Amino acid sequence: MHKLKIKNPFNKVKPLEKLMFTKHMYIMIKSGVPISETLQTLAEHTKSKYFKSVLLQVYEDVQSGKSLHVALGRFPDTFDKFYVSLVKVSEESGTLETTLEFLADQLAKDYELRKKIKGAMFYPTLILIATFGIGGFISIVILPQFVDFFNSLNAELPLSTRMLMVFAGVMKDHGILIFTLTGLFFIFIKWFLNTRHVKPRWHKIQLVMPVFGKLIRYTQLARMCRNLATLLNSGVPATKALETTADTMTNLTFNKDLHEVEDALVQGRNISDSMEDGDYKEIPSMIPRMIKVGERTGNLSEVLEYMSEFYETEIDHMTKNMSSIIEPFLLIGMGIMVGFIAIAIIGPIYQITGSIN
Repeated sequence: MHKLKIKNPFNKVKPLEKLMFTKHMYIMIKSGVPISETLQTLAEHTKSKYFKSVLLQVYEDVQSGKSLHVALGRFPDTFDKFYVSLVKVSEESGTLETTLEFLADQLAKDYELRKKIKGAMFYPTLILIATFGIGGFISIVILPQFVDFFNSLNAELPLSTRMLMVFAGVMKDHGILIFTLTGLFFIFIKWFLNTRHVKPRWHKIQLVMPVFGKLIRYTQLARMCRNLATLLNSGVPATKALETTADTMTNLTFNKDLHEVEDALVQGRNISDSMEDGDYKEIPSMIPRMIKVGERTGNLSEVLEYMSEFYETEIDHMTKNMSSIIEPFLLIGMGIMVGFIAIAIIGPIYQITGSIN
């Protein structure tokens, strides 16, 4: 038996690996290959050591007589409730092949959505890294060399140069320590924001942040509508579908809201009324109204699919425009920093050269 440390933060399966596994599994099962043989073959051809170990354990469980959804459910960090629930329903109804094809399609959409967001953030992130990199190099390597030179001048230095000299002196004596402490500070902030009491508040703040807040909210809404539609289409009961969808939400505010809607559904209410009566500011009023139409006509899953497509289209437009919105501010900030340093260094040198002439 292959042993795993499931809680190891480095033991993660990439979304693309999971997508390709699902696609290949669908193709092999469609071709008539038994599930156990399919799992063994895919495990042998998986490059990731951790994912290979997961698949080998799933294979061993299936070989020992366990159903596929039970074997997959042992690894919640790799196969979430959404994935396992769909596999369970398909095994019970005998539609595993169709469900795997559908799952692969949903994972592909989710992967494309992640790629769009990462692509939109790539250039702004690159500019930020370049700004801090250039600033750090100038602060630690270049500026300290000018401190002694300017100190040797018996001349009145401009304010910008005096400010730069104070900063350069500090960086010369304590530069490495300052950068180390800054790095540790960011690590501490990341840990602090993920603590049990702070994380829910931080996730609520994320939804009202300028520029990024709307993107996060629309991403959660698109995932909520798509996953709920998929589960309902697969025959999962509404309460179970809401519970599973809530657990797929990466933002704790959405997670909490959907669990509250699920509780109301258990008490006999419908989804639209629960959403309208609850204080869910992050869920637009359009969603419960559209859901109400779907509930009345019996086309709830179709309405939810339409809503997911709507928000995915909005996300596509936002990610295309995000770079053009953020880039000017980053470039202006970088220009101000470099310009200030250039004026502070060149100004006194030009002043001294002029006095000699």
